[in-house]
Amino acid sequence: MSFFAKLRDSFGKARETLSGVQALGRARKPITSEVWDELEELLLLADFGVPTTEKIVGGLKTVAKQELWRTSDQIVARFQKDVERFLTLPDPELNAGNPPAVVLVVGVNGSGKTTTIGKLATKLRAQRKRVLLVAADTFRAAAAEQLAIWAERSGADFVRGKEGADPASVVFDGMQAGKARNADVILVDTAGRLQTKTNLMEELKKMRRIIERETGGPPAETLLVLDGTTGQNAISQAKLFNEATALTGVVVTKLDSTAKGGVLVAIVDTLEIPIKFVGLGESADALRPFVPSEFIDALFENSGTF
Repeated sequence: MSFFAKLRDSFGKARETLSGVQALGRARKPITSEVWDELEELLLLADFGVPTTEKIVGGLKTVAKQELWRTSDQIVARFQKDVERFLTLPDPELNAGNPPAVVLVVGVNGSGKTTTIGKLATKLRAQRKRVLLVAADTFRAAAAEQLAIWAERSGADFVRGKEGADPASVVFDGMQAGKARNADVILVDTAGRLQTKTNLMEELKKMRRIIERETGGPPAETLLVLDGTTGQNAISQAKLFNEATALTGVVVTKLDSTAKGGVLVAIVDTLEIPIKFVGLGESADALRPFVPSEFIDALFENSGTF
């Protein structure tokens, strides 16, 4: 199955919900307050969230007035274009220049951070880059062991500390090793810290300060890995991690038939940072760059037609 076909299948539930939006377009109803209410309800069901839904519908109402729209198909045609525009931000690609480029990867337990790092390492090694993996999640031995397997599988170097060691000290060792081994990219795995634990967020800030001190600048990337099935809870995670360490991008994993899709739009709208990768499975090639136009085509049946 092609990646696009997998992406399309992963948004089965979202497409089912948004088929109502397309039905609204095909009906070519006269534009009334009821039509706007119907659109708003459909977007909320698709997990766009209240703030993003209000922003989208408010913008559409303004344009509808300016351009003297008469029927619902005009609303829906513009809506699909607006969603793609919402998702299209600068710097969508992984920044791995100016070695050693440090990529700090954060997220809550179970989001798929370690697997994402392994897949990124595989991609970077395929580009002939020297890659170092740093196991700064010292609270779970299984995390370091899993990362060690990915390092061996991808041909990357690997640094870990003792179980329970200070994660910041492991990051320091990783920076030193990266410079000594002339690494092109250093990928740092962090603990699956709960976003409500202030001390763990402070620890994340400490790791960032060490990276800045040892490399002369902030991480080239700070990526938040989010589980695509968590819906609006992903928004609260994203906000709190962004406060702790300035995020540069998002990786959305575990997109399956329960993922509603609208949350991706809400994340980008809320944080104004790009989704850089999406993951649709466990294999190394299941992590792919996020392309907004592909997302739109996967999310809507017969995109662009009513």
